[in-house]
Amino acid sequence: MITPSIDRLGDLPQAASQRFGAREAVLFESQRVSFNELAIGVNDCAKGLLAKGIAAGDRVLIFVPNCIRWLHLFYAVAAIGAVAVPVNTRLRRDDLAYLITQSGASALFISDQIAGVDAPAMVLDLLSASPDTALPTGRFPHLRLLVSTADADHGPVTGWRSLLEAGGSLAEHILDERRDAVRASDPALILYTSGTTGAPKGAVHSHAMIQTVADGANRLGITSRDVLLLFMPLFHSMGLYLAGMMFLVTGSRLVLSARFDAGLELQRIEQEKVTVTFGFDTHFHDLLAHADFERRNHASLRIAMVPAGSPGAEPIARRVNRELCRSFSGYGSSECGTGIALSFLDASEGERCLGSGYPMPGYEFKVCDPQTGAGLPPDTLGELRIRGYGVMQGYYANSEQTQAAFDPDGFFRTGDSALIDQAGFVRYLGRYKDMLKVGGENVDPAEVEAFLSTMPGLETARVVGLPDSRLGEVAAVCVLEGHEAPDIAAIRDFCGGRIASFKIPRRVVRVPGFPMTPTGKLQRSELRKLAESAPAA
Repeated sequence: MITPSIDRLGDLPQAASQRFGAREAVLFESQRVSFNELAIGVNDCAKGLLAKGIAAGDRVLIFVPNCIRWLHLFYAVAAIGAVAVPVNTRLRRDDLAYLITQSGASALFISDQIAGVDAPAMVLDLLSASPDTALPTGRFPHLRLLVSTADADHGPVTGWRSLLEAGGSLAEHILDERRDAVRASDPALILYTSGTTGAPKGAVHSHAMIQTVADGANRLGITSRDVLLLFMPLFHSMGLYLAGMMFLVTGSRLVLSARFDAGLELQRIEQEKVTVTFGFDTHFHDLLAHADFERRNHASLRIAMVPAGSPGAEPIARRVNRELCRSFSGYGSSECGTGIALSFLDASEGERCLGSGYPMPGYEFKVCDPQTGAGLPPDTLGELRIRGYGVMQGYYANSEQTQAAFDPDGFFRTGDSALIDQAGFVRYLGRYKDMLKVGGENVDPAEVEAFLSTMPGLETARVVGLPDSRLGEVAAVCVLEGHEAPDIAAIRDFCGGRIASFKIPRRVVRVPGFPMTPTGKLQRSELRKLAESAPAA
């Protein structure tokens, strides 16, 4: 049984180094790094951050794709008592500007390896900075450090080499003193999630998530014998909790992909003898459909996470069980953490493919009437509410929405619809909130609407999700019949490079009107029904 003696994230690499030493910890592309080497890298990065003036409580944005330096940075930030803010690398200029402002970030880490965008150029343009510009700039006066995971400096962008060189002159006792001052209850992580107000909110978490990860390892039987394949991004809570932390808690080996590529993942499973992997039904659809699936040896796989709840999850999960390995499911969110409910591995196939398992120790789940808040009896559909040690401390710099997010008993209002049976088995069925789930990514339609309102002809357009065979659902723009509106190509051109690709609408549909409540609120569920039956524009 995994029983962690460590209660601070920044101590995990050193503790793993002491336990597992020269054993391989991470494989990324051609890089193989031992637990000892990983701990040294984290230590060097932490000293660099201190030398550059990063203080306890400072927010540090990580706009970097999967790589070993992502791990160095994340654990270094935690070690010095700062707060890591992983950023979805599919976000673009306007998305990033909002996060920098709302989080009050002191530092931003970027990469030149983000697919589809020249991130350094985009960030310099966003900052209105040139090679001669010094930080901070007028637009973001609190942002005083900009660092690239590339080695070389570039104008106001400090290169990775310079960061480590700055820390090289720092006395070791300074880092030790900063580590010792960190408390397990301190903020350590902010996960941004879209909400019903149309603006992303930052869910603040303490170091308590270590216990959630350890309990997950015990339920899933993950030990130092396992090899974890992560093709999910580390900025995603599922990738971070179940792999990016799990390998250090358990001593398992992490095979880290830069980005998902079905053919390469099948190759990695065979060559590295992967035993555990994680993804959404979209990923497993592509793995099972790949031309190399039959010829690759995947006999080493013992379990794969296929979360239940999205429209196409069940049939894919059942195929995974029959063609790949035993599946398991779970529940999580940016506000509550990932893996706070998990399947038991000896559960029936139906349970593992249809539900989210059972709550982990230290978490209470209940189902309530979403209008009255009254608790509902077993097997009754209602809103899922959760209380537990790993639930967020609150939304960053947003006390009003924090207060609204919890009921009088301290349960977080998830906005998700669920059933819980007499035995406590949780079945997540969808969302009471209007959130879309596009290929595993949350998309708030109100946020997309606010952005589209700046495009001529779309000032009054509304956004809903429509079913999609591969992505689960996609965003569709609803426009009123008889009104002039841009076509989908023009809309996509307008959005490209400015908002994340998964937020960009895929369809335009014309509807006779927008259904409203007597108080003037949009009935989005009714609008979706209209959109599903309407012809594409």
